[in-house]
Amino acid sequence: MFTSGGGVLCTAQGAIVAREVVFHIGPDASFTDRVVPPMDRCKSTFNNTKFTHGFNLGIGGIKPEGRVALLATVPLACKAIGKANLDLWEYGNEPDLFSISAQGPVRPLTWNAKEYVKEWLNGTRDIRDALEKSCPDMIEGDLYRYVAPSNGGVYNPLQAGEQWSEGLNRDGNVKLFSTHNYISGAESPGVTLQDTLMNHHKTTQSVDAHVRTYRDLTAHHDDVPHHILGEHNSLYHQGKPGLSNSFGAALWGIDFNLYAASVGIKRVHMHMGTDYRYGSWQPITTSTTVAGTKPPYYGNVAVAAMLSPGRAVPPPRISIAHISLPTPRAAAYAAYHNSTLARLLVLNLEAHNSTVNGTGEIPDPMAPARPLFRYAFAVPGLGGSARVQRLFANGSDAISGITWDGWSYNRELADGRPVRLRNVTVGERAEVREGVVEVEVPASQAVLVNFGEAGEE
Repeated sequence: MFTSGGGVLCTAQGAIVAREVVFHIGPDASFTDRVVPPMDRCKSTFNNTKFTHGFNLGIGGIKPEGRVALLATVPLACKAIGKANLDLWEYGNEPDLFSISAQGPVRPLTWNAKEYVKEWLNGTRDIRDALEKSCPDMIEGDLYRYVAPSNGGVYNPLQAGEQWSEGLNRDGNVKLFSTHNYISGAESPGVTLQDTLMNHHKTTQSVDAHVRTYRDLTAHHDDVPHHILGEHNSLYHQGKPGLSNSFGAALWGIDFNLYAASVGIKRVHMHMGTDYRYGSWQPITTSTTVAGTKPPYYGNVAVAAMLSPGRAVPPPRISIAHISLPTPRAAAYAAYHNSTLARLLVLNLEAHNSTVNGTGEIPDPMAPARPLFRYAFAVPGLGGSARVQRLFANGSDAISGITWDGWSYNRELADGRPVRLRNVTVGERAEVREGVVEVEVPASQAVLVNFGEAGEE
């Protein structure tokens, strides 16, 4: 999840106020059965953090016991989070899947947008009444706002256009329009690193479907707020081993998040959890996963470097432009500070395996030579040299040995704090000649080119 406000955001769905959480353990993940109050462990874990708390619409919207639990949760959540730490509320996670979920439907197939909106309005009004009693300062001004509808996709029976037409924002309290996205599923047939994640065209097609939905919505309604992806990552069901936890997934994350920024999506919330293959880090060692920094984290660092406002005071307005390339196995983006080109980022998405069978574990002594690609970009008005930073690993299948500009965040080195490695070349420069800059990028690598003041940060 990225935000330009200097802090971070934490999204939770009920568990942040628990003293005891009772789980149903499924074959691959845990699903919360009930939450017993009170606790604010999540709130106290992260400093300078805003929280979005999700209330339960699936059960809270229809069952009497669910409604009792919903309203009992309100004072626990608001007191645990506090006015200063509140970002937004959410009522209902992926309601478009309520009638068709493979994990068990909680609504009949006949359930429609009109019924959903009625439940949503009734619930959010009751939540407001409960807040007025327990935390009245949290309904002042613009504080009482929601992220909605938080649909799981754009092709399910419950459609955002119908939800809005039925009056989802009748009370004017939806601050962000949220949809969720995954490129594919962990168990979906034919999913591969090269053709599914390291495929620029597949990434743009996935994001563009959300852009079209939002464009259609704003064409018919004038009260639609900014669009965010309130939940996303590579492959739903927590990712797939060898894909979602690989260096290739880090490259995919850069491509996805920068493309989303280039088409006007205001925020992206990357879904993660303990033992999730697509997580950026594993906080504790479990029976299946060792604690440590995972490849997607490095992709996030590269995105943050691309989006950095630098040291200018006041900070510039940052915009991202997508640069079309004639292949699905490469992607490029430009970052502007106000109207001035500050950075270029080039991704080579040609898969290169450096381990036996591409498992990321045993180095392959017979691995083929790594191809090298050259990219040239016109940068009118610029001259001199630019600073080059590289996101490096031995191959797209790597699950360790990753560096960003020579920095490692390996847990074993300094408990995840950045450590500059002496065996990685840094300080590279690229010359701008006659308004053109060229960079060489090996297969499965990302390169950031910094111009002007951005190049000296």
